Amino acid sequence: MYFPRVYLYKITFEEVPYYYYGVHKEKKFDEYYMGTPITHRWCWDFYTPKKQILQFFDNTDEGWIEAQEVEKRLIKPVYNTDKWCLNEHCGGFISLHKRSEAGKVGGKIGSEKCREMGIGIFGMSSEKRTETGKKSARKAKKNKTGIFSLTKEQLVENGKKGGIITSKKLNTQKWMCLETGMVSTIGPLTRYQKVRGIDSSKKVKINN
Repeated sequence: MYFPRVYLYKITFEEVPYYYYGVHKEKKFDEYYMGTPITHRWCWDFYTPKKQILQFFDNTDEGWIEAQEVEKRLIKPVYNTDKWCLNEHCGGFISLHKRSEAGKVGGKIGSEKCREMGIGIFGMSSEKRTETGKKSARKAKKNKTGIFSLTKEQLVENGKKGGIITSKKLNTQKWMCLETGMVSTIGPLTRYQKVRGIDSSKKVKINN
């Protein structure tokens, strides 16, 4: 008989040196869990995360407290000093209200921070960005996530709402913004770039 566990984990990414520490209390044994990022959700969406379980703890209140203390000791030496560490808090003490506010602005902050520091997609050559975008699209298609998780009917309905259906035929060509990683059809993506002051030529087609 297997029971839910409490464990300390580390998330790394195949394409870039970012990493993230966290603790998790399972609802059921060996459930799928890759962290619950807020501020840096973009990194999980754009790159390929991998999880390593570092230590297990008793599934008790005492075990949960101990796990958080060990997590804090791991994060403290690199907190706000290592540009690749994605942990925005040391010790996990953050209010629900602050989590909500962070979620609202997280994507924007993450993108602006990477642009300023020249890291992530902003540190890649145009060719590398294109390669990474295509890899991300293949991964989404294989795992049936994002637009690939929707049925044709759902895609059509979403297209109608977004105004991306032309001549009553679903436009299936998807393009990616090389500045932010945003994926959409060419019309909405071009408008998205113009609104944000991004050169509309900085896009690449990721499917035929």
